[in-house]
Amino acid sequence: MPAEEERRVYGGWRRSRGMGLLGLGLAQTVVVVAVMTMTAAAGAVGSPLLLAVLAGPAVLLAALTVLRWDGVPLGAGLVRRLRWSWGVTRGYTVYRSGLWAAHPHAWQLPGVLADTDLLDVPSARGGAFGVVRDGRSGRLTATLRVAASSTWLAETAQAQAWVANWGGWLSGLGYQPAIRWIAVTVRTGPTSGRRLAGYITGRTAPGAPASARRLLQHLVDDVAGNDAAVETHVSVTLDPSRSRPRPRTTADALADADRLLSGLEDALGACGLTVLGRADAPRLATTVRAAYNPAVPLDDILTDTEEDQNLDWGTAGPVAAEEEYGCYRHDGGWSVSWAWHEAPRTEVHAEVLARLLAPGPYPLRVALIYRPVPAGEAAHLVEQEVNAAVFRDAMRTVSRRDENARERADRARALRTAREEAAGAGVGLMSLFATITVTDRDQLPAAVAEVETRAEASRVRLRRAWAGQAAGFAVTLPCGICPPQLAAEWPR
Repeated sequence: MPAEEERRVYGGWRRSRGMGLLGLGLAQTVVVVAVMTMTAAAGAVGSPLLLAVLAGPAVLLAALTVLRWDGVPLGAGLVRRLRWSWGVTRGYTVYRSGLWAAHPHAWQLPGVLADTDLLDVPSARGGAFGVVRDGRSGRLTATLRVAASSTWLAETAQAQAWVANWGGWLSGLGYQPAIRWIAVTVRTGPTSGRRLAGYITGRTAPGAPASARRLLQHLVDDVAGNDAAVETHVSVTLDPSRSRPRPRTTADALADADRLLSGLEDALGACGLTVLGRADAPRLATTVRAAYNPAVPLDDILTDTEEDQNLDWGTAGPVAAEEEYGCYRHDGGWSVSWAWHEAPRTEVHAEVLARLLAPGPYPLRVALIYRPVPAGEAAHLVEQEVNAAVFRDAMRTVSRRDENARERADRARALRTAREEAAGAGVGLMSLFATITVTDRDQLPAAVAEVETRAEASRVRLRRAWAGQAAGFAVTLPCGICPPQLAAEWPR
């Protein structure tokens, strides 16, 4: 008998670290060193009064910077709590739309989606596709509808080829300066069974035997309420200002986006994905509306209706929404969002996220965001990480401190990343977000336990998006929202 094929494993995730000391970041290290320097200077002056005045604030500032709670510095957690309290008192966490709104911009989406609008763009390949435009930055987001092939039903060599081609597809994004990030969103949820019933009814032969009809009807009745639907999107966010040559008008930018998407679609076929087409404007509006209205089953969302064609971007949002510290309420639904806190520390198989992405009893959206580093900057970035690892190793030697296992593994991963980049691999920044929705608040504890258990089985560590539930909810929609970019651009 032929020997069993070796199952391939993958790795390569590494948290970016600067030249900080004792596990601190660069900014935190600067704060601690400045505090120690000021305290030492006060002691050198020989003024007990000055030393007594500076000692208390210095110790407090150092404690808020160094001490952590669940991996978050105490100072950062305190600032987040104060900003949240300020937003609650100002009414920033409550949204009302339409007739219930007391503001002039009644028909718009809430929160981070307020500055977006939806464009219907004709394609050179025929038909039209929807583009979400960010009015603040001018970025454009188009969404591809894809169907993923299961690696469980394919040969091992074929599955490995799909994963390798997907890595090559991501690596090629570094040579497209206009692409800022892509988001792969997998949406699952229970269905009503109406889509399956309509499919079978429309394809049943009029002269079919009565026994066959009864058997089909029995199968439809048995599946109703126990079936699940899966939908996968690949959203591509473009920045026209980075295109060369730079487009002069919005029409030119949309034409460039059309051409770029055509190349990306063709390359996805080798990654185990079947491109079903680009999501048009009505479908994007329906997807957003359905996320805010969880009473609609997922199979009804996947079926285009005349009502969907009449839905516009302004009415795609909720009638009312309210963000709480740990959840988000919207149009009769409650949602909880998480962010990726830590990637798998060990090498994993290609099916590592299968448990997290599998359909469950509640509607779930999982979005993996990949921000490609331009090919010209990738070498400099990985060299910085290697230099930072060498610096920390030198400081450890000077302080006569033994190297622990985590430091040794981190230094090895930094060197491996540099070698892989030199051999032609791409470099990118990855993050993952998940949102689960229920129609009854009493179901929230079970839904939260469901996601966290799945994440544990997938070897990823998720952190609940405390005080950021509205933004976390929007990230998992095909609208081009990227939290790291929001943190850098959003006014404070």
